[in-house]
Amino acid sequence: MIVVDSNVLAYLYLPCEYTAAAEALLERDSDWAAPILWRSEFRNILAGYIRRKVISFEHANSLQSEAESLLEGSEFEVDSRTVLELVRDSDCSAYDCEFVALAIKLDTRLVTMDKKLLRAFPKLTIALSAG
Repeated sequence: MIVVDSNVLAYLYLPCEYTAAAEALLERDSDWAAPILWRSEFRNILAGYIRRKVISFEHANSLQSEAESLLEGSEFEVDSRTVLELVRDSDCSAYDCEFVALAIKLDTRLVTMDKKLLRAFPKLTIALSAG
């Protein structure tokens, strides 16, 4: 099992330069997990695509459903104290630290392309490109 951040999910479902890497990661390890926060973050990404008229509302709704199916049974609450400790010890947002907290909880690593997270938590994160 690996923890993936919302951007990795977006790369999987919204074609970009990292889509092939996200697809390869899913092929290597299809047991993805995320904190429940991922849903709001992914919806926000989709909202941007809708507003820029890159995708339709219907397509965005379909992508949200597909992503929810992928993570069904692998969405977790995280401990607030752990998140706040990670915030205290880094310059990362509480949102980002939720993903790190989940990696700690599940004794795995977070796959991300977020440079700030990769720098702050090198033992808990791995870059998607290196995934």
